Amino acid sequence: MTKIGLIASLPEIDSKPDTVFVMHERSEKLIPLHTHSKGQLSYVEGGLAYITTENKTYVVPARHYFWIPQGMIHELRVGVFATALRSLYFYSTDDDANEFYSKLGIYPASELLIQMINYTERWDERHIGKGDHNFEFLIAIKNLLPTLSKRSLPIMLPNTDHALMQKVMKYLQDNISHRLVIAHVSEHFAMSDRSLSRLFQAQLRISFLQYVKTLRMITAIEMIVKTQKTISDIAFEVGYSTTASFSDTFYDFTSSRPSDLRRR
Repeated sequence: MTKIGLIASLPEIDSKPDTVFVMHERSEKLIPLHTHSKGQLSYVEGGLAYITTENKTYVVPARHYFWIPQGMIHELRVGVFATALRSLYFYSTDDDANEFYSKLGIYPASELLIQMINYTERWDERHIGKGDHNFEFLIAIKNLLPTLSKRSLPIMLPNTDHALMQKVMKYLQDNISHRLVIAHVSEHFAMSDRSLSRLFQAQLRISFLQYVKTLRMITAIEMIVKTQKTISDIAFEVGYSTTASFSDTFYDFTSSRPSDLRRR
């Protein structure tokens, strides 16, 4: 049977609101802005996935999963060829049972969860509902999520249409290998440190330091997945003077070491 693909399946997801719709797809494509009345659990098997909401872009590396709450408008992009995106779209009737289901989040996937999600591939492109004896297995997956996922990882960059802020963000991206301190950046844009700091808070709701740190980590994740550069070379290219300090920061950010992500 020919697979119909995720984009073509979008109308099908909500056609039976009380079921779990199973969709496993290996691709490199953009799924444009859309929404659905079901919560989405997707495991990224290899490569990268990008989720864009109204003003934020999230990066999901291999062996991590994300939860998108029902009703959230988002764009989904799979950024590396042959990345497998294993998705379960869950009924939302009991989402108020735990606050986990109301928030977009990125989490490292445990071996237990990976095996359970992989097992669902046998029901690919099917609705599994109460009349199916496999429904209890899918209920167990959904009920496990709040206990397995205590802290959403901050792998996210805010976006803005503010013209000056966009220029500052572009400057930081172009100079990511250099030492980036607010005094030097504000001087480059003929601003005071205080004015630039306020601009970050007003437009991005994030501090200058946190933005730079996040930009370095996301750039590193992309380089680890998309290039063959060594971890030490990547560390220097994203502005770290030692591989050890880069690895420690990376672990705090993603709950894994750079070498672990490369192996995956």
